Amino acid sequence: MSPSDDIRSVVRAQAGDLAAFEHILRDIEPALRRYLGRLLGARGLTDDVLQEALVRIWRGLGWLEEPALFRAWAYRIATREAYRLLRRERRHEEAVADGVEFEQLAAPFSDPAARLDLESTMMRISPLARTVLAAHYFEGLSLEEVAAVVEAPLGTVKSRLASGLKQARAILATAP
Repeated sequence: MSPSDDIRSVVRAQAGDLAAFEHILRDIEPALRRYLGRLLGARGLTDDVLQEALVRIWRGLGWLEEPALFRAWAYRIATREAYRLLRRERRHEEAVADGVEFEQLAAPFSDPAARLDLESTMMRISPLARTVLAAHYFEGLSLEEVAAVVEAPLGTVKSRLASGLKQARAILATAP
């Protein structure tokens, strides 16, 4: 489906077309489920947070001013719901190292085995860095889209990405 078809579907859904809303949900729901699964790690929690995010997407769709930004907007809502759950469970940490030079890092985890190892260690990475890693490397969002999702400047997103990569490499280096 082309981006213009996606935009038309969002506009129709904003006008109250339930079939158009179901169409855009069918497109984005699997990606949001994977993304939330990586952030939260527990399947039961993922489904609960996904359900809440989808309800919030439906309720807020009329307020979305730029239909072309629907995808980033939906990820932002899902991210907020995940963080809300993490804060409720007091597992939310805000450990971000801002001083790491992004440009000095090598290309991350191109080896498929390393990628699998990374997925298994995602829950050991700080939630903010995990969000950026999951959105960028696993969901394919550009760094600009990730910045829109987490509502942070691009420099902060790069810093969180670098911090997450550093944490992941340290975890993988100590793995047996």
